[in-house]
Amino acid sequence: MRSKGMKITWNVVVAYLVLILFYHGLVICEAQDGLGLGLGGDSSGGGDGDGDGDGVAAPPPPGLDSCNGVYLSYSFDGREKIYPHVKNASAQAYSFTSILSLINTGSVELKAWQVKVGFQYNELLVSTDGGVLVGESEMPVPVGKNGTIFAGYPMTDLKTAIETAGDTTQIQVQVQIKGTMFGLKKGTPMPKNIKLLNDGYKCPPAKRQGSYMSVCCMRDPKFKVKIIKTRFSPRQYGDLNMVYDVLQAYQNKYFAQVTIDNNSPLGRLDHWNLTWNWMKNEFIYSMKGAYTHKRDPYDCIYGPQGQYYQDFDFSTVMSCSSRPIISDLPREKKDDDKVGKLPYCCKNGTLLPSVMNETESRAIFQLEVFKLPPDIQNKTSITPPQNWNITGVLNPTYKCGPPVRVDPTEFPDPSGLDSTTAAIASWQVTCNITRPKTKAAKCCVSYSAYYADSVIPCNTCACGCGETSRCDANAQALTLPPEALLVPFTNRTATAKAWAHLKKHKLPLKLPCPDNCGVSINWHIDSDYNTGFAARMTLFNWGENIFANWFAAIQMKKAYPGYEKVYSFNGTKLPDLNDIIFMQGLPGLNYLVGEVNGTHPTSPRVPGKQQSVISFSKKHTPHLNIAAGDGFPTKVIFNGEECALPTRLPQRSDGKRRSTLSFLPAIFIAIITFLLLADL
Repeated sequence: MRSKGMKITWNVVVAYLVLILFYHGLVICEAQDGLGLGLGGDSSGGGDGDGDGDGVAAPPPPGLDSCNGVYLSYSFDGREKIYPHVKNASAQAYSFTSILSLINTGSVELKAWQVKVGFQYNELLVSTDGGVLVGESEMPVPVGKNGTIFAGYPMTDLKTAIETAGDTTQIQVQVQIKGTMFGLKKGTPMPKNIKLLNDGYKCPPAKRQGSYMSVCCMRDPKFKVKIIKTRFSPRQYGDLNMVYDVLQAYQNKYFAQVTIDNNSPLGRLDHWNLTWNWMKNEFIYSMKGAYTHKRDPYDCIYGPQGQYYQDFDFSTVMSCSSRPIISDLPREKKDDDKVGKLPYCCKNGTLLPSVMNETESRAIFQLEVFKLPPDIQNKTSITPPQNWNITGVLNPTYKCGPPVRVDPTEFPDPSGLDSTTAAIASWQVTCNITRPKTKAAKCCVSYSAYYADSVIPCNTCACGCGETSRCDANAQALTLPPEALLVPFTNRTATAKAWAHLKKHKLPLKLPCPDNCGVSINWHIDSDYNTGFAARMTLFNWGENIFANWFAAIQMKKAYPGYEKVYSFNGTKLPDLNDIIFMQGLPGLNYLVGEVNGTHPTSPRVPGKQQSVISFSKKHTPHLNIAAGDGFPTKVIFNGEECALPTRLPQRSDGKRRSTLSFLPAIFIAIITFLLLADL
């Protein structure tokens, strides 16, 4: 009788072969991934590669040996599913780690390196080691839509192999990245691209190999290198420059001065707040010309500061926060012996353009900073604060770069002698104005014209949406009668419905959300004739803040050559700034007051308002088509912030001029509004 042993079928054999091949493939992949960050140097105990050691030198990353510039690489280490666990794959969160690497393989030192990484999977960066994010303040930072820019810290410059005898610690840097991403159930979440942003370099599209991508950025042969005799990086000039000068240095503390210069003719800050991060547990003991919002000694007493300075009285310390909020002092403190008496200090946080007032375009304050080990071993061991950020009330958004070491600032001798004294060390932070994103402006513009009955109001959610449960954030704003521009948005609903009923416009089931802007500007075409046209600009302040020394800038691309006069404002042509007309209030009339209560308790609130007529000639622009948009501005700036413009133009109603004395439409609106309210 035959024994019934286990039969091995061909299906089982094939399955074993597939498993063996799969395991072999994994080994090969792991070996290839191990090549991602190596420089092709010695292995553990390999010597110079000619010895008999057991270690085998790993081959260099692909393209490194042939790169004579700056070699960039991005290596994705892996990801892990994290809480909360959801069924929707696009909403599932994963933690991930990756490494950004730079190697200077050229013959020119790379100073103040900056690299853009094009993240694209809704990534949220939680921490970085070896670099900082440009223009970002605190972690976590969402970077998954437009990517982000990394800058060096603490290693900002990459020397060449020639001047360091191939010392890899001086020619390369690695940034450890940790963050959270969403979606992408399968595949490897790699960036769109990586690119070096330093001047004089060109980067082709990065090449990707699995979880590794790299690119060799070469110097542009057409780029002319400026020969500057300086020990450190040359100074850059952006819209806003801040300089951190160390004036005096001691074993455990130093005195520094911060200088803020507004270099943009259209930039401005009101009630500015400056923040930064201390990187080595420093704390501010005292200040002149500015103050911090929080004076709580708790962080020092229970932190490393209290452990080192055990007999120190922290009750008088200005700030122990690792990220202090610093503000300018009011004007009445300018001559105070203890906190004032500094040039350009104490202006209540106002930084005007130099075209308005040169003395108001600079701010200065000083601070006394205490250090902790290991920086107390050397007087010159000073680490500048990182992640600088400055904001105002209704002002442009500035994106600031990292502090860059520059040649020490020279100051005139305080005794009046014909000599100068230099700072011990100086760092410069350059900030530039960024264009506001969609639905993220701080002011908006409405359009109207004598030939159109309806006003094109500000765009829906022009300055943010807020609560959208009762309104449609994506609906087009409803046209309005001109009288409605004086009414707050919360009181316009009945008027908008009545106007739509009168004009036979279909109302959506869910009305559009308000614009939510604190300041709005109406541009009205007042007249149009053969030799010229006139416009009327009205400023509305829907907030409670008073705007002192306000200014507005209007760009008129086609009508600019014919600009003649602004009648109730001061107007100046700025042809070097892309055809800008710069306007500000007349002396004594340069205050745009805030919103106030109406005449009666039941009346809607009344906004602060100023207006002026602006005349244009058609002598040099005879073919202007006002109704087609040539008479409307292409850009409007209020106090440095670019305002949101409507996406459509007023349409002719009946081809006839609308009389400004006609009360008939207002009577119709009042009657229909009354009827609608009666139905409610």
